[in-house]
Formats: sequence, C-alpha cells, structure tokens
Amino acid sequence: MRILSLTSSEFARLEVEAVSNYASICTMHLAKGLKFRAVVVMACDDEVIPLQERIEVIGDDADLQEVYDTERYLLYVACTRARDFLLVTATQPASEFLDDLREMASRS
Repeated sequence: MRILSLTSSEFARLEVEAVSNYASICTMHLAKGLKFRAVVVMACDDEVIPLQERIEVIGDDADLQEVYDTERYLLYVACTRARDFLLVTATQPASEFLDDLREMASRS
C-alpha cells in the first residue's frame, strides 16, 4: 500500500473518492463533511479524548460541559465518516466517550 501525504489545504481541495492503493490521513476536525469507505479512529484513550490538558485549564462548569460536548461531537463526526468499515482503537483506560459510541451503535 502506498501512503498519500498531503498538507491540510491540499487535502481540503481533494475530490474524495475511493482510490485504490492510497490511505488518507487527517484530523477529526478536517474529516467533517467527508466520507470514506473505511475509517480508523486511533488512540481513543482516557486523557486523549477528551484531551486532559484542555480540561485542566477550565475553571467554569459550563465551559467544562462545552468542552466535553465538543470533544464527544468530534469523536462522533470522525466515526460517522465511515461508509462501510469503522475501527476504533484504545488502550486501558479507554475514553469514557466510547460508551456513548457503543450505545449509538446498539440503537442503529
């Protein structure tokens, strides 16, 4: 397999189609609005999603809830980019948001 390496601006200009022998790599933020045949969301670990560094600087409960909601939504967006296959990886302890994903998957 060959890996196609692009800057974020180059990636944003691509017409995203199934291309044999290529893998696209992007952030959760950049994936919004795109679809892929297969998606791998890696490192869904506790303190990564949601990012612990971001949580530690929050002083207000309302702001903390907004951070949690935003991070949860980003994970949801990343996972819903998959048309056919989705693989989510994590170590222990895994992100608390993975329970939300399991619940959504069981409903569909």
